[in-house]
Amino acid sequence: MRTPAPTEPANRLLGTRVDPLTMDQTVRTIEELIEDHSGHHNHLAMNAAKLVAASHDQHLVDKFATATVVTADGQSLVWASKLLGAPLPERVAGIDLMDRLVDASVAKGYRIYLLGATDTVVRQVRWRFLARGANVVGFHNGFWRREDMTDQQMADEIARSNPDIVFVGVPSPLKEDFVFAHKDRTRARICVGVGGSFDVVAGITSRAPRAVQRLGMEWFWRLVQEPRRMFKRYLVGNSKFVWLVVRARWNRD
Repeated sequence: MRTPAPTEPANRLLGTRVDPLTMDQTVRTIEELIEDHSGHHNHLAMNAAKLVAASHDQHLVDKFATATVVTADGQSLVWASKLLGAPLPERVAGIDLMDRLVDASVAKGYRIYLLGATDTVVRQVRWRFLARGANVVGFHNGFWRREDMTDQQMADEIARSNPDIVFVGVPSPLKEDFVFAHKDRTRARICVGVGGSFDVVAGITSRAPRAVQRLGMEWFWRLVQEPRRMFKRYLVGNSKFVWLVVRARWNRD
């Protein structure tokens, strides 16, 4: 059977693939992948930190290019894409995509597995999704390696639940390492990386107000809440991202 593809050809942003999809197009593409039953897929939420990492690592560029769907999880990417002449239509925030796919589970019965965060947090997320009517078939915290489980064993445990969607709420690069290497072994129709979204759903951290999101300053909101963990990623990483964009723009002119 034919594997559905994103509805628009991929853009290259700083040399790395990003699909120019809206949120609605992304949800529709993922639903097609689930219902096609032709393989095991993954969605990659591209952000400034991943682009910076890929800027000096061709292996990472090639790896990211193998994802089934790659969307812009950051307003800075949308702005940069317009500045560099290959505009992306809008930000597809991982937490918002997760929320839309939970709605799809409620409506269509998609089977969801939750992987990530602490036991307390992932159990809270499970109960909140169940309360909405979602079909949550399994869960595990994000510290399986500390429990002496291999990645292969974790993937086998997921597979026993026969999920359609696996939400992977662990940090990068563990998230990408696990998903790219073991998406087939999980037997999920699609694995979706959602980073720290479980903590937001469980009420451990808060999301920036809409006005802050529209200004592209959600990263600053997270930095204020978790300065020690986010300092290097945002202040150092964002500075490198800005420099890469400025350099790319300069080279275009």
